[in-house]
Amino acid sequence: MNLRDIKYVLAVAETKHFGKAAARCFVSQPTLSGQIKKLEEELGVVIFERTKRSVEITAIGQEIITHARQLMEQAQAIEMVARAHKDPLSGQLRIGALPTLSPYLMPLILVPLKQRYLRLRLVLSEEMTDSLLRRLRDHELDAALVATAVENADLRTIPLFDEPFWLAHPREHPLYYKDEISREDLEDLDVLLLSDGHCLADQAMEVFGLKGRPLQGEMGDLRAASLETLLQLVGAGFGCTLVPALAVRGPWMTDSGIIARKLNLPGAFRRVSLVYRQSFPRRKVLDAFAHVLLEHLPNTVHKLDLELVGDKQAVSA
Repeated sequence: MNLRDIKYVLAVAETKHFGKAAARCFVSQPTLSGQIKKLEEELGVVIFERTKRSVEITAIGQEIITHARQLMEQAQAIEMVARAHKDPLSGQLRIGALPTLSPYLMPLILVPLKQRYLRLRLVLSEEMTDSLLRRLRDHELDAALVATAVENADLRTIPLFDEPFWLAHPREHPLYYKDEISREDLEDLDVLLLSDGHCLADQAMEVFGLKGRPLQGEMGDLRAASLETLLQLVGAGFGCTLVPALAVRGPWMTDSGIIARKLNLPGAFRRVSLVYRQSFPRRKVLDAFAHVLLEHLPNTVHKLDLELVGDKQAVSA
C-alpha cells in the first residue's frame, strides 16, 4: 500500500467513476483499476462494488476511505511542515462560506489577504451550511465560515464577529413612520424568506416570531433561492425580509425602493465563526486569515476577541 494507491481510491470515491478518476489522476483507466484491485487483494476486502452502470462504496470501503482521507491530510501536513521552514504562510487555503455572507465579506478581505501573504492562495467555495460541514468532514475544505452553532466533537471553532440583522421593507410601508421597531411590529409583517437549507431562513423565523404559526400575505408560501431575489421582491412591495449587516453595504441600497433599518432587539444578530477540523495541522494560517478578516470588517458588526478563543473551545450547540 502506498500514497499513490490511496489517491486512486479517493479519486474513485469522489467521482464514483473509474474513467473520471483516472483522468483526475493523469493515468489510464486500466492502470488505476489494476492498482485498486491489487490494493483490495492485499487488504482482503472489497472497497468498490463495480457494475457496468455504477460504482458503489461498500460498508468496509467507507471506513477505509475515512482513514484514507486522514492519511492524505497528514501526508500533506508533512509537506507543509517542510515548506513552512521557508514560509509558514504559503500554499493553498480552502475556505467555504455561506451564500448570504460570502458576496459581502470576501470583497473586503481578498486584496488585503493577498497583499499581506503573497504565497498564500485562497480557494473559495460558496455553499449552504450542511454542504460546508460535509465537505469539511470529508477533508475537501480546510475551514468554513458559518453562522450557526455546530455539534461535532471533531470540530473546533474560532468565533469572529456578531452580525446584527436589519429589517428591509418597502419605502411605502407603515413602519417607515415609526421611530423604533418593536418585536410586536415584526410579528404582524408579511415576511419573505429564503428556501429551506439557508440558516438565515431559520434565524429570520426566530426573529420574526414565526415559529409555530403560518406565514401571512400573498407571498407567504414563496421561498427564494438567494438574498438578492428577496430584496427584489421587497423593492416591488411584496413584503419584508431580514438582512445581515454586511449585506446592507450592497448596491440594492441605492434607488431600489427599499428601506433598511437596524433592529435594536435582543437576539437580532447571528454569530459568524470559522470552523475547522481538530486534526487540521495548519492552525497558524487560520489565525492569519481570521486576523486579516477582523481588521477589515466595517463598524456595522461587533468584532470578537480572538485571544479568548481558539483550540481550547469546541464547537457546541
